[in-house]
Amino acid sequence: MTKWNLDSKRKPTGGKLRSHQKKKKYQRGSDFSGTRIAEPVRKTHRVRGGGTKVKIVSTNKMNVADEKGKISVAKIISAKDNKANVHFIRRNLITKGAILETDKGLAKVTSRPGKDGTVNGVLVKPKK
Repeated sequence: MTKWNLDSKRKPTGGKLRSHQKKKKYQRGSDFSGTRIAEPVRKTHRVRGGGTKVKIVSTNKMNVADEKGKISVAKIISAKDNKANVHFIRRNLITKGAILETDKGLAKVTSRPGKDGTVNGVLVKPKK
């Protein structure tokens, strides 16, 4: 029962853990896309089974839901906070959970731009 990422090399008893197999092709993930705040660029990516996913390489707009649930398109100004990595703020990278400054106010990203192909968010602090 080992994880594929950053697991311990020892059992709880202190014995050495050895993997019984190598990683298979179907177990690997995809590369980090690192969605930036810039003019919109999208890439399509073939996935297992022959389907496609759209990865956002860069974007400057997002869908924002306000407190009443009304959805509108907002222009992204900059990244304000990101729990995934503090350096993403400086680099203006967008990940799920990031707080972005928009023309409608501060919004929290609820989608995964590198996987979903869209940037959706909820208004945290509306602009007055």
